[in-house]
Amino acid sequence: MIRNIQRKLKKSRGFTLVELMIVVAIVGILAALAIYGVRKYMANAKSAEARNSLGQIAKDAASAYNREHMAAAVLAPEGTAGVSNKLCASAAAKVPDVKAKIKGQKYQSSATEWDNGDKDTGWACLKFSMSQPQYYMYGYSAASGEVTTFNATAEGDLDGDDALSTFTLAGAVQQQVVTISPTIDEVKPEE
Repeated sequence: MIRNIQRKLKKSRGFTLVELMIVVAIVGILAALAIYGVRKYMANAKSAEARNSLGQIAKDAASAYNREHMAAAVLAPEGTAGVSNKLCASAAAKVPDVKAKIKGQKYQSSATEWDNGDKDTGWACLKFSMSQPQYYMYGYSAASGEVTTFNATAEGDLDGDDALSTFTLAGAVQQQVVTISPTIDEVKPEE
């Protein structure tokens, strides 16, 4: 009878210290990998704001180009007015205006920041605005020359270390059509 009890005790014996240490080490490694993965996932989710907004700015630039920009003068009988297509001129200021406002935090822009410009210039011409808090500082610039081009930019500092991540989407007028770059140029997208 005592031998049966001793056999049962040997069979129901617990884990050794080495086995427990191995399990703790495996759990620690998995936790470290999970933290890295979640951090990368969060940075990618935040940078999606920049990608989406730049795509919208580029679409707005193309729409603005396709609007007719004719003089508002009265035409003489049998007179004509040529259709004039042009890109919006550069926005005078980025929104927000300084990078300290987006350093490791979100910024809530005001409607007046997006009203900057007029029917032919800046954000008012593009008819682009953001009503939700933003991680990025947005800019728009256009250049005329042999080829008329524009750049939409988003700069952010997600981790607050003063190193900016920069996203740029370019476009150009080619044969009276606005062509947008098929990809966004990304520099340090997870900063």
